[in-house]
Amino acid sequence: MDVGSKTIGVAVSDELGWTAQGLTTIKWDENSIESADIPLKEIIEEHKIEKVIVGLPKNMNGTIGERGEASMRYADHIEKVHQLPTVLWDERLTTMAAERVLLEADVSRKKRKKVIDKMAAMMILQGYLDQK
Repeated sequence: MDVGSKTIGVAVSDELGWTAQGLTTIKWDENSIESADIPLKEIIEEHKIEKVIVGLPKNMNGTIGERGEASMRYADHIEKVHQLPTVLWDERLTTMAAERVLLEADVSRKKRKKVIDKMAAMMILQGYLDQK
């Protein structure tokens, strides 16, 4: 997952855990942490999710700032509400890398905005899967 203040990018892996596919983007209100619970529950059930990888946006010096703390809070929320283990995964530069890929593919700004979070989630998950 790529957790932002207004959207959550979601990706899932294949059954063997080798490849990540971007799935969707959930609109939510970060100030109402439970606002994504229903669509997330549907994804968890439909795809038989057993573990959630949450992107942890660290500062370039490795420290954790406000966005990182928000991701950590959301990971805790997932564990409590959905009863699933979470892994926080360093996501430095994934959104920028996703943006670069989309720019190189000459995707319009409007279309980029719709898929950037989903693509960043895919890159976060693929990084985790590759490390495993």
